[in-house]
Amino acid sequence: MNISYKKYAYQQKIVTFGGGTGHFSLLRGLVDLNQPDLISAIVGTWDSGGSSGRLRTELGVLPPGDIRQCLLALMEDTKQRQVAQKLFDDRLTDIDGPLKGHSFGNLIAARLEHIYKGPDRGTEAERLLFRINGRVLPVSLSELNLMAKLEGGEELSGETNIDLRGQKPDYNPKKKITRIYFETNADPNPEVIQTILDAEKIIFSAGDLYTSILPHLLVAGIKEAIEQSKAKVIIVLNLMTKVGETDNFRASDYLKNFIYYLGSKNRIDFVIANSNGLDAEVLKVYKKDKQLPVNIDETECKKIAPESKIIKEHLAVYHVREHLFRHDPTNLATTVLEL
Repeated sequence: MNISYKKYAYQQKIVTFGGGTGHFSLLRGLVDLNQPDLISAIVGTWDSGGSSGRLRTELGVLPPGDIRQCLLALMEDTKQRQVAQKLFDDRLTDIDGPLKGHSFGNLIAARLEHIYKGPDRGTEAERLLFRINGRVLPVSLSELNLMAKLEGGEELSGETNIDLRGQKPDYNPKKKITRIYFETNADPNPEVIQTILDAEKIIFSAGDLYTSILPHLLVAGIKEAIEQSKAKVIIVLNLMTKVGETDNFRASDYLKNFIYYLGSKNRIDFVIANSNGLDAEVLKVYKKDKQLPVNIDETECKKIAPESKIIKEHLAVYHVREHLFRHDPTNLATTVLEL
């Protein structure tokens, strides 16, 4: 791979689990501070919406969207990443036909999966093509359909239907998600199991709890590998709640869910939370979308998981132009690496 003469402040074997934006922010910070070839990003294979969902249906490939985002995040050269992002995010809007609307980055991934006969081999080929030192690994090589059960017994099929349920006009916040599961057996990627066993730190990024983060723990062997690993397990809490998934969730609610799906209350070493709040005017806008900052109820967290340590730092930044409250990649990565 690349020959780099940069000296990194940290050389830790890190495994990350995540989905989209939250995972991207975490990896962007880590790749600048930690030796990149020691970073392994684990991504889900159950996305059913957008270009990824279409390719999954039309070509029978695993959804490549989250893989694409992780590969971008792990590019060490800023100029390379900027060019690659323009290429990857191009939606082919100026053409007609079946390719219109697809992300060009997703098409590259789909074609490499076909050429190299497997999503894991295709992802590795893309990593080599773009000279990326960090690794990106699909958590499973199976085609998976995520299901959710709601209070009252209603079931939802497909990641997109679960993810967007809060946007439907008949959405009822009282019908909370009680359980998620896969429709079929979820076989693990063997390389992911070994990577977990070798890790020094295992980090669950911020992200959609029921559709991006917790489903990783439903894949056979993943929670068992985490239990066997000597790595520190770290959870990065979301900055804001999400309608349809985590309405009015506090830190303890996230912790309860992780404990349930991990199967152990003693395995979570650190919970990383943001301590700098939103400006009152900005908060008003978020409240209109029924989103609230995640309340850090430390006393309840200690009752639930007395061995887990809550780390509170100024981790968030508000991007005025995009109206987005996001984790600052450098601050987040520094907090994780210094634990």
